[in-house]
Amino acid sequence: QAQLVESGGGLVQPGGSLRLSCAASGSIGFITTMGWYRQTPGNQRELVATITRGGERTNYADSVKGRFTISRDNAKNTVYLQMNSLKPEDTAVYYCNCQSLGRGTTWGQGTQVTVST
Repeated sequence: QAQLVESGGGLVQPGGSLRLSCAASGSIGFITTMGWYRQTPGNQRELVATITRGGERTNYADSVKGRFTISRDNAKNTVYLQMNSLKPEDTAVYYCNCQSLGRGTTWGQGTQVTVST
């Protein structure tokens, strides 16, 4: 079955960097858009960044513009999120998302990112 496998989360100091990876596999269909979302306890899941299949368009939340960069490798069905200048308010569970023709939306299991001293 379709699966999104994430890696790269962890603990980092304010001002530090992390790189998240998410690889899609299985019967996930023809992927169009991939992206990252995040959620803290008691709050709604919010968009962080998305990217179209060919990288023609990217979309970022205002809170991460200039600090985060999304990219993808279609040969590997993988999306990345480079996170620089991390702030404590970036602390959240980060979820990989995949939009595909005939399969709709698929979510990863989530990976914890903690920004703290």
